[in-house]
Amino acid sequence: MRGWSTRTLGPGTYASRGKSDFVNASGDIKILLTAEYRLKTKNFMEYALFADAGNIWTIRNYENQPGGVFRWNSFWKEMALSWGIGIRPNFGFVVLRLDIGMKIYSPTLLNERYWVITKPNLSRDLTLHFAIGYPF
Repeated sequence: MRGWSTRTLGPGTYASRGKSDFVNASGDIKILLTAEYRLKTKNFMEYALFADAGNIWTIRNYENQPGGVFRWNSFWKEMALSWGIGIRPNFGFVVLRLDIGMKIYSPTLLNERYWVITKPNLSRDLTLHFAIGYPF
């Protein structure tokens, strides 16, 4: 999920309590759906538009992760959504990726589910990712 920093989404509707809560942002089940449109140019630079949907969940209901357990009747409400753009310098032997993702729908923000896109806060909802190689 390129709209969130590492381990800041999930599990389920669980709202992370900051950097000291890093270990609780893990789960047993992951669902991730990604669509990406890549635009190749004549030079080495490539561009991308993407959309991501997904989350993680636990199998058991843990006390320190309220709302983190996977439930068949509600997991679809807990799917986070994000979109963004990226650049991909392609040097032939390696592709670098720089993506800027923004939250659209957050199941965990302030323990409320709502459409972030209607109340954007760029310092909270925009995330920068650097990686090597294509995501899929």
